[in-house]
Amino acid sequence: MAESYLLEGDIRLKTARIALKDEYFAYAVRQSQECVELSLKGALRYVGIEPPKWHDVGIILKKEVQRFPEWFSENIDRLSIVSRELRREREPSMYGDSDLNLPAMELYTKLDAQDAVNKADFVMGLCKRLVV
Repeated sequence: MAESYLLEGDIRLKTARIALKDEYFAYAVRQSQECVELSLKGALRYVGIEPPKWHDVGIILKKEVQRFPEWFSENIDRLSIVSRELRREREPSMYGDSDLNLPAMELYTKLDAQDAVNKADFVMGLCKRLVV
């Protein structure tokens, strides 16, 4: 199952890169978030933890830090931050901001999308090293 989650995450990372290149910045952010979520849930499954049904698993990583190898554990704070940051963008990157009356495509810039893709790439790299 862990490998399957990483495969799904990798597909989303590839899609995020294409969206960034094609200047669909909100979609790049959304796909980056999904990549991070799936990758981290794959890492949890790899060490025998059933991932929760919510989107930000950073707190679970922190609680279960001892289950991971040291090189992975050293990155758990950063992984947790990335998970939380991108989780906050999950809905706005899909639906926009109704309070501001702005669609998703007007909320994100190239810099936002590049940052999200870079974060997803970082998370995926660590999770692949752990699982594959």
